[in-house]
Amino acid sequence: MPVVLKTAEEIAQMRVAGRLAAEVLDFIAPHVKTGMTTGRLNDVCHAYMTDVQGTMPAPLNYAPPGYKPFPKAICTSVNHQVCHGIPGERVLKPGDILNIDVTVIKDGFHGDSSRMYYVGEPSIQARRLSEVTYECMWRGIERVRAGTQLGDLGAAIQAHAEQHGYSVVREFCGHGIGRKFHEDPQILHYGKPGTGMRLEAGMTFTVEPMINAGKAGIRELADGWTIVTKDHSLSAQWEHTVLVTATGYEVLTTSAGTPAAPRLL
Repeated sequence: MPVVLKTAEEIAQMRVAGRLAAEVLDFIAPHVKTGMTTGRLNDVCHAYMTDVQGTMPAPLNYAPPGYKPFPKAICTSVNHQVCHGIPGERVLKPGDILNIDVTVIKDGFHGDSSRMYYVGEPSIQARRLSEVTYECMWRGIERVRAGTQLGDLGAAIQAHAEQHGYSVVREFCGHGIGRKFHEDPQILHYGKPGTGMRLEAGMTFTVEPMINAGKAGIRELADGWTIVTKDHSLSAQWEHTVLVTATGYEVLTTSAGTPAAPRLL
């Protein structure tokens, strides 16, 4: 399908949806603690979206071709879970690392973002993986501007991850977003500079690298959704929704609690 370039009015609505997604991630942060279940985190987020924000959780009952409907409002991926973890009875333990992925729908537009959280004090290795993954996301975002090719984003992310001895999950990627949850283009988190589609002002898409501490291999669990590392190594992910502007980029998924961009050399 052709890439949808957003109008000024649509961009304004995307800003609202993006901010609301980020505010869910702010709201849930103090609830991420030892003894909490991922299912309870889901319930708290769901209630906040529907009762406070007046938004709808896009993942709930989302069923792309070949998948059964996703049963929850958010994704919670713990430790070696890469993405699409289904909230449930799992109890958070000290030292766990957790990705919470939120997509809200407001007035027909989607806002999509995810963050990493620590349960108590993480290991040095886990903290470093999360930090480098955050840097990887920003390495990609900072390449965004009209005329840049998608391979430039992926190459920047891949190089930073591999420089630190980590690997990039290749089976999942960022995506265009707007009135639809998933639109073109696909945003690969690996690649070669000077290849791929050229970016145009008005594009909106996610940058959401999944970085493994071990090898890149993954597998799907029997629930049909949860993805884990084959070698049981830790995995981390961060995600922002980004707008391509005439002069660069604008991150749409920001809020009071959004972590600051890292200082990248």
